[in-house]
Amino acid sequence: MDYEKMTAPCGMGCFNCKMLQAKDDLDLRKGAAEKFNLEFDKAYCDGGCRETDGKCPFIGSDKVCALYKCSKEKNVTFCYECSDFPCDHLHPHSDRALEVIHNTKMFNLCLIKKMGLEKWATQKSAKVLDEYFTRKWKLD
Repeated sequence: MDYEKMTAPCGMGCFNCKMLQAKDDLDLRKGAAEKFNLEFDKAYCDGGCRETDGKCPFIGSDKVCALYKCSKEKNVTFCYECSDFPCDHLHPHSDRALEVIHNTKMFNLCLIKKMGLEKWATQKSAKVLDEYFTRKWKLD
């Protein structure tokens, strides 16, 4: 798999995304359409943001993600390569935090920088998602 092509500039692993899987899984697409109030025919991703020029079903099919646009303007593959990293584009938000993985961006970017893209993609990215949605936060 081409992990660079299938990982967004912000560090989200498109290859792990349910919206990408919904392209071929009609039951998953039906669930996504209902959950995110999208038309069935638009409730999937067609290959990750690098393939769709920054367009994602979560932000509307005609809108370009601000992070994607910024990465193109700054000519960086990943946000951590930018001299302005971290910036407010990567600010975590509680809005839809239980539904979408946008709050994992900073952690993923740091891991990609530390581990390298392929090692992160094959050894850590799925675990980050699993723990984000299932692991309880604790102080100790």
